[in-house]
Amino acid sequence: MADPAHQWTFFSNYAHVLVCLAENPDVRLRDVAEKVGITERTAFRLIGELEEAGVIERAKEGRRNHYIIKTDAHLRHSMEEHCTVGELLQAVMHEQRSTN
Repeated sequence: MADPAHQWTFFSNYAHVLVCLAENPDVRLRDVAEKVGITERTAFRLIGELEEAGVIERAKEGRRNHYIIKTDAHLRHSMEEHCTVGELLQAVMHEQRSTN
């Protein structure tokens, strides 16, 4: 069994879910849950809380959801509230190559 001291991460599941949505705005809840390592029910709750906080918007497209991230929303903790969601995502996401 892995040492519990080596299982922690710097970011919360909220940040992990946000990165998943930023990488693929049309991602399925099941895929978010699998990638983050949480249940679908937890992924649903976290997405709902991010939406309630004004960090994301959910738009229905047919039977699927499309997620819009409010990159100008500020982080919530007083230590990093001077940073925006967009700045966080820019710092942690893989560089996206332009297909144009």
